[in-house]
Amino acid sequence: MVAQIVRQAQWCVTWPEPVVQIAATPAAERILTAAADLFYRQGIRAVGVDAIAAAAGVTKKTLYDRFGSKDNLIAAYLQRRDETWHAFLDEQMVKRRATEPEQIILALFAALTDWVAEHERGCGFINAAAELAEADHPAMPVIVGQKRWMRDEFAAQARRAGLRRPGELADRLLLLHEGALVTHQVAAMPQATQTATRAARDLLATWPHH
Repeated sequence: MVAQIVRQAQWCVTWPEPVVQIAATPAAERILTAAADLFYRQGIRAVGVDAIAAAAGVTKKTLYDRFGSKDNLIAAYLQRRDETWHAFLDEQMVKRRATEPEQIILALFAALTDWVAEHERGCGFINAAAELAEADHPAMPVIVGQKRWMRDEFAAQARRAGLRRPGELADRLLLLHEGALVTHQVAAMPQATQTATRAARDLLATWPHH
């Protein structure tokens, strides 16, 4: 499990609270690792608990003992993916030496290019949202929370930069950010993440300060 990383105060405001408590056992880790790979590559609905148990080298009983249900395992998979995303962003901030708020905003966009290069099926949260129709599914708070966190981070950095109407700016930045992910994912625009980064830079350059 990716450990929570201590960040510089100017970079990250808060981590999202865990929705699912994951049992810290070797069997649970094997199950979660297998589920994460299968869910992302093949799709959540296409993968059954038999396939996950077999890939993890455990029985179905062990899987249910550790996670209770497939739905809880889906939520745990997305929660782990969120932790991986946060750790990736930490690395990006160091790599890009982003410490000032506008640098951080642009680094959040630039990071997408490296992320999509390593994850051929795009955003796991968007994929999951398309498959999970139930509004009360245990995974939905994880999906919604991940997107709200991005929006809140944009707003926090906009406030730090002294930009007017930080909430409105955050809304626009989130639409650019998520739109780039979807557009790249459906292969409508191979350079979508780079285009979104340039659009965010132009938006910041013209946005009024206090």
